[in-house]
Amino acid sequence: MSFCLFLEKHTSNMSLLTHVLACLFGMGSWVSINGLWVELPLIVPQIPEGWYLPSYLSIIIQMANVGPLFVTLMHRFRPGALNETAVIYVIICLGTVATFLLGFFWKETVVVAGAPHSVALLVLTFFLATVDCTSSVTFLPFTMRLKPQYLTTYYIGEGVSGLLPALVALVQGVGVVHCINSTQSSNHTLNTSSSALTFDLQAQYQPANFSAEVFFFFLTAMMLVCLAAFLLLNYHPSVAREPPSGRYTNGVKEKSHKNRKWAEQKPMMDPYKAANPRPRSSFGAGTYSWMQVVYIFVILAWVNALTNVVLPSVQSYSCMPYGNNAYHLSATMAAVSNPLACFIAMFLPIRSLLLMGALTVMGSGIGAYIMAMAVLSPCPLLVNETSGGVIIVLAWILFVLSLSYVKVMIGVILRDEGHSALVWCGAVVQLGSLVGAATMFPVVSVYSYFSSGDPCNTKCP
Repeated sequence: MSFCLFLEKHTSNMSLLTHVLACLFGMGSWVSINGLWVELPLIVPQIPEGWYLPSYLSIIIQMANVGPLFVTLMHRFRPGALNETAVIYVIICLGTVATFLLGFFWKETVVVAGAPHSVALLVLTFFLATVDCTSSVTFLPFTMRLKPQYLTTYYIGEGVSGLLPALVALVQGVGVVHCINSTQSSNHTLNTSSSALTFDLQAQYQPANFSAEVFFFFLTAMMLVCLAAFLLLNYHPSVAREPPSGRYTNGVKEKSHKNRKWAEQKPMMDPYKAANPRPRSSFGAGTYSWMQVVYIFVILAWVNALTNVVLPSVQSYSCMPYGNNAYHLSATMAAVSNPLACFIAMFLPIRSLLLMGALTVMGSGIGAYIMAMAVLSPCPLLVNETSGGVIIVLAWILFVLSLSYVKVMIGVILRDEGHSALVWCGAVVQLGSLVGAATMFPVVSVYSYFSSGDPCNTKCP
């Protein structure tokens, strides 16, 4: 009964329609690139790049940061010159068209320098990456036009952008491996025809339940849903928006400062704090000192580097030694943990900088364990024990859960600081991801520091 009263208290004056639309809008932020990643086991065997494709994708995604860089510089040096709503329409439409074209041309090759290459796949991936990277500095600031409580709903949608493709790929049967017996003949003498038979296990990927083309058309439908949600957020009369005094036009706040939400909410969070405190810095509303602002952005960059690039790049190395089921379960449950953390933050929007640091340390410690297991692959700790698989799955769940909550905490804090703070939030997210990619790419792809082993034949003591 008490939970029902708690839920009713926190959902009062909230529009269910706005929650749904904010979630669907956030879902379109990274659904295309996330979908491409989970489809790799089905794509790789049919293209000339093979398993070098993930390396190419990492480079392409970082090159696509030219989009958020342009938007951030425009907000900094030409505030108001960039029509934020028009930019969002353009990138959603571009992402929809690029995803649709992938369904037709992802297998097409062109001879470049005497060798076939998947030029269409790589070019279309660049457009998708530009769309998704640019969404970090456009989608999030757009939520300033909605009431504060819908920011966490947007983050839930952003989490669903990774969860939904993973679930569809799971139904599709992507990456399911079966070990089959294979017989090989080996000669023991040079002058006789005597030979011995050796028995070995061979990993064989099972055919998918439906094709990659169908999967890409599904992603196209998701982008169309995102476009429809954005249209309704702009024009539907029932959408719960900020009052006119809190509205932004092309990223610039209107002159009126009456009824500022942050000034009303701060006493609710801290009843001993003055309603109109003296600004402590020129950043945003001046709520935080410059040292605290730097602290928040350093944590934001660190958390996004870990969750977006560093740990996902070694997920297969950390999980596959424990079996194919452990790998798929960890990937799926980690994808579930992201929106779950956002859902928790909807009812517990804590702004404590101390808690933020504690959760970051905890999540980083769990990430260090995951990284250690990846380094020890193909023979990590407890590799032959059921408990080893259970621990690695729980580690991935807690890692994503804790650091996803930190990201939402920072989003809530910066939302109170204004539109410009959210633009910088998106820019720092991409910067953290860029640094993570620059660190992990040479380690994983160039120097091949990690070893995955054979899922069917690796023997560990």
